Amino acid sequence: MDKCYDGLKVLDFSRVLAGPYLTMMLCDMGAEVIKIERPEIGSDERALEPIIHGEHGLQSGYFMMLNRGKKSVTLDLKDPKSKPIVYALVKWADVVVENFTPGVMKNLGFEYDTLKGIKSDIIMCSISTFGQNGPLAKRPGYDLIAQAMSGLMWLTGDPDRSPQRSGTSIGDVNASTHALGAVGAALYYKSKTGKG
Repeated sequence: MDKCYDGLKVLDFSRVLAGPYLTMMLCDMGAEVIKIERPEIGSDERALEPIIHGEHGLQSGYFMMLNRGKKSVTLDLKDPKSKPIVYALVKWADVVVENFTPGVMKNLGFEYDTLKGIKSDIIMCSISTFGQNGPLAKRPGYDLIAQAMSGLMWLTGDPDRSPQRSGTSIGDVNASTHALGAVGAALYYKSKTGKG
């Protein structure tokens, strides 16, 4: 059966959960996803438990679940030799996904304005805990921090004990789901206007 995103090309700079979960859903819907990983150690989620014995030795079940069906390329994004490779991949891609702390992509030379100069209709999805601008934007963050700062942990657990995180990474998964809707809206906008 044809999938709704057959033919869509996604360049994935994301790691841990919110970004990889988004690109996993895009891949499951037919997109071709190329994930950029660091040389030697790979993406952060490669070290996350559960670690199981796979056909290639010890592997992270977490990584395999989130990155099934994706292709991987290892690049040292701080090495100037990587820039032409990334720029060539941007020319190939329809969508770029990243979830670094805001400012990292700009420091690397891969911010939206630069990528738009390479491919005018590129769509870029940036996921961050505290948004792209504002007083907390430059802070790194994870689901647990969002749960604590939002007050969600105050609602979870036993009333006679300290606040507890929820049983799932609800902030990351919700961010991914909202990002999936945003990417779909951007693709629809692009189909009507030709603009990223």
